[in-house]
Amino acid sequence: MRYLFTFFWTFLLVNMLMYVGGSMIGASYDFGTAAMLSIAAVILIFILPVILPEQPAEDQ
Repeated sequence: MRYLFTFFWTFLLVNMLMYVGGSMIGASYDFGTAAMLSIAAVILIFILPVILPEQPAEDQ
């Protein structure tokens, strides 16, 4: 269920960001580009916890 919610909110927020950003610079909104970017962002969000170490950093 968390994967579904992560995909849903990332998809929504990236599309909103593309729409607002495009409006600010005068570019047209392209749903296909926003959808591809949101899928790439979701994949990055799912891979990031695997790459990062789970143990806290040692005190120096």
